[in-house]
Amino acid sequence: MVLLTLLVLFSPLAIDIYLPALPQISQTFHVEHALAQDTITWFLFAMGIGQLFAGPLADKLGRRTVALGGIGIYALSALLAWSAQNIEWMLTARLLQGLGACATSVAAFATVRDIFGPHRSGKMISYLNGAICFIPALAPILGSWLTQQFGWRSNFSFMAAFAVVVGLLMLVTMRETNPTTDKQAVFKLSRYWSVIKTPSFLFHASLCLLAMAVILAYVTSAPVVLMTNQGLDMNQFTFWFGINAVINIIACLTAPRIMDRFGTHTTLVMGITALLVAGVSMLLLAQVATPFAFMLPIFISSMGFAWVLGAAAGKALAPFGDKAGTAAALLGLFQMSGSGLVVGLLQRLDLQPQMLIGLHMWLIAPALLVLFSKAGRAWHQWALDS
Repeated sequence: MVLLTLLVLFSPLAIDIYLPALPQISQTFHVEHALAQDTITWFLFAMGIGQLFAGPLADKLGRRTVALGGIGIYALSALLAWSAQNIEWMLTARLLQGLGACATSVAAFATVRDIFGPHRSGKMISYLNGAICFIPALAPILGSWLTQQFGWRSNFSFMAAFAVVVGLLMLVTMRETNPTTDKQAVFKLSRYWSVIKTPSFLFHASLCLLAMAVILAYVTSAPVVLMTNQGLDMNQFTFWFGINAVINIIACLTAPRIMDRFGTHTTLVMGITALLVAGVSMLLLAQVATPFAFMLPIFISSMGFAWVLGAAAGKALAPFGDKAGTAAALLGLFQMSGSGLVVGLLQRLDLQPQMLIGLHMWLIAPALLVLFSKAGRAWHQWALDS
């Protein structure tokens, strides 16, 4: 679990460590803040698309090989971002970095499925998500210090150094969990179709997409709301961001116990309900220009996000054994590229940030109808019986 935790940290580290530096990046390259925000959305888009390749490769070549390759790409692209001289250069580096991060993520979650099986994998994914949530708590603090002491580029040199250290550790200690590698062609369309045509995968992956869209809308909007509109400095922004991360950590770490006690069906209902309550709160408090008024609905949504993601990700991967890498890749495509696409489309509506986030929180509402249908209950029958 320690090795798997290190593998899943690459993605949140690449997003959260430099959030306090986004205004400086836009100033350095003389671009609008929206283009600086694109360094996040481009990273997530590449991370999602890249998983279509990383997943089958993890089944074909093994989890260890794909993990090490991804770490290498991540380190080189971080150095490319560190040396960027214009926004186009930076965006290209972030695309490459997303490809590297997607490989480490696919390898980690496919390994979870290899080791813990279809039923326990959901709980283990929740524990990994809890570990991931430490990064939003700690990375902006580190990034704020690095930016103030050494400039915004130091965030990317730190990412490169982290990749080198973890890569050496993986090279020495990581073992392959899928020794019977797949004999099929790596990118055979039938591999993807066999996963996508499974209704339970499609539904639960869509839940992960919608939950992640809420977080992405928050992450990209928070610097604008808190720093630009409300005038918070870098340290104050980090403080509020860190409080939410702590709440997210608690929610992710308690999600496995909730699933054990109530089952995945009830856990999803609780998570979706929390997101709906958060959406109402965000709209009601939209005109109150204080950090707490903006962050309170985010706190509520973080609990809902953790419960939805933990239960839905495990159920999405449950039907697949030898295709766990491909299934994890498609789940990542839904979660990363899908959420980025949804957020990008809704941003074109030119809504206020609070209205945009509230709308994202309400998009998941129809899922309750599916969960209480006959098919929705059947997908969670094992959880209900236990």
